[in-house]
Parts: sequence; structure tokens; C-alpha cells
Amino acid sequence: MELKISSRSQEDVAVVTVGGEVDLYTAPQLRSELVEALDDGARRLLVDMSRVEFCDSTGISVLLSAMKRSRDKGGDLEIVAPRPAVTKVLEVTGLDEVFVIHPDLEALPVAAGTGTAP
Repeated sequence: MELKISSRSQEDVAVVTVGGEVDLYTAPQLRSELVEALDDGARRLLVDMSRVEFCDSTGISVLLSAMKRSRDKGGDLEIVAPRPAVTKVLEVTGLDEVFVIHPDLEALPVAAGTGTAP
């Protein structure tokens, strides 16, 4: 399955929307997009996974690596709206305690594009 990725940035926040399957073959594409967002000045990465059908250990590794890079810059990587299959992987690995996970993108003012705090 093809991986679809789009991103948008506002100040030091990048929202990266991912769709499809994140696996051994598609993870390098996700890695490139996340690294590019950080290189472009983002410190906080919001990864919208609402359209991700499947994520294997390679995809999880990419997310962990990007989180470390972001934290090294004083930011963080947060996962938004993971589907049940992805949530289960995060729970089984204990990474649901490592990542900040938001139920949906619209609850985040900056991510929604308003740029203002509540």
C-alpha cells in the first residue's frame, strides 16, 4: 500500500498527516518528511495518524527517532488520532506512556490553524 504524507507548518509547529501503511518499505519516506520538518525549523511535530491502517516496528522506530531529534531541539513529537490498530501497537510496547497522544487534531488550537491559545 502506498504511503501518503502531507505537512503544513506554522511557526515552530509542523503537522504531518500520514495515510496508508507505515512499514519497512514506506518508513524511509516518513523519516524524510519528519527530518525535513525539523530541519525547516519545527520543534513540535504533530503526527496525524488518523489515516494510518498499519504501523510496524520500523514505523515506530522512525517516530521514536524523530521524537528524540525534536526533544534535542527543545520540542516534542506528539501522535494525533491513532486508529485502534496503531493504538494497540503503542499500548503493547508501552510507548503509549512515552508519546503524548491526542484523540483528534481539532482539539489542538495551533494544529487547527488558528494559531491562538484557548
